[in-house]
Amino acid sequence: MAGIYIHIPFCKQRCRYCAFYSTTLHSMHSSYTAALCRELQLRKEYAGGELIETIYFGGGTPSLLTEEHLASILKSIHHNYRIAPEPEITIECNPDDLTPAYTAMLARQGFNRISMGVQSFSDELLQKLGRRHTAEGARQAVSNARAAGFRNISIDLMFALPGSTPEQWAADLQSAIALHPEHLSAYNLTYEEGTPLYHALQRGDITELSEEENITQFNMLIEAMKEAGYRHYEISNFALPGHESRHNSSYWHDIPYIGCGAGAHSYDGTSRGWNIADVAQYIKGINSGNTVFEVEQLTTEERYNDAMLTRLRTADGLPTLWVKEKFGNTLYNYMMKAARKEIAAGNLQERPDGNLALTPKGIFVSDAVIREFIYV
Repeated sequence: MAGIYIHIPFCKQRCRYCAFYSTTLHSMHSSYTAALCRELQLRKEYAGGELIETIYFGGGTPSLLTEEHLASILKSIHHNYRIAPEPEITIECNPDDLTPAYTAMLARQGFNRISMGVQSFSDELLQKLGRRHTAEGARQAVSNARAAGFRNISIDLMFALPGSTPEQWAADLQSAIALHPEHLSAYNLTYEEGTPLYHALQRGDITELSEEENITQFNMLIEAMKEAGYRHYEISNFALPGHESRHNSSYWHDIPYIGCGAGAHSYDGTSRGWNIADVAQYIKGINSGNTVFEVEQLTTEERYNDAMLTRLRTADGLPTLWVKEKFGNTLYNYMMKAARKEIAAGNLQERPDGNLALTPKGIFVSDAVIREFIYV
């Protein structure tokens, strides 16, 4: 069992691009926290007594919670689960929330990693995205976290934003690198149906960047991070040596995890489960002593497909012998047939350790490459 994911679905305001489940109703913070603590107790058997290596507070905006709320949740985790001696404990934060007092509180409560949703260092683009912080606010947030003792900070950026240019993206990258974060995640903006940004695109108020412009910005990202000494260890993630996200890496390496909170997902190696994505119904269910939880048993083929979707995204690559042992000869042969085709195309390479990994060329067409491995 790798870790515990805690979903905090509250936001001060909805970002214009976001399609994740969240709510701006803040009157339920305390009742939701109490329900989370109850769910952690109800589901402790899911961990099977295994050691928990990572704890991750995601959202939404976990940094909206008070010290009392966070302390209650952490206390419940430590009371009900076996925690490793040096766990990675991450909290996602909005830069606006990271005041000197708040960052000091996070350190006091045992958090040792902050993941900060910066997205851009252009105030104009931040406004387009519906973000509530400024570029200077993001810089100050990093400074406050450093002053509180944090030595593991991750910054999120987005590229291919409407109206962005190579010059603006280069400035964003240099601004991020200048802050010396230990980790950086960068995501290509996608226009999720139903979001305000999607509707603006449909109306013609904004223009989506071309595929060529997307590739240019992605290439700039890879080159800038490499030059700054970061390892490109997953398609969207870069880290200084030894600072790869331990929690997220478990998702990409088929390691089970527990997800608690409204809309949170779990995985035990053979099945996926998810809580209802409705705060009120979630609280009601937990208070009645029942987790509002659905389970899907995974077939061998579905587990194989999940492995292809995740492992091929990583620099570590896909261990072929592991596939053979875990999924059998039929799926192994299917995988190797796809691998030979992509190796011949220059998109994939077989490393000395026998793992299959994307080449620099393959990273740019990763979706198409991975699609070849999916068993239908």
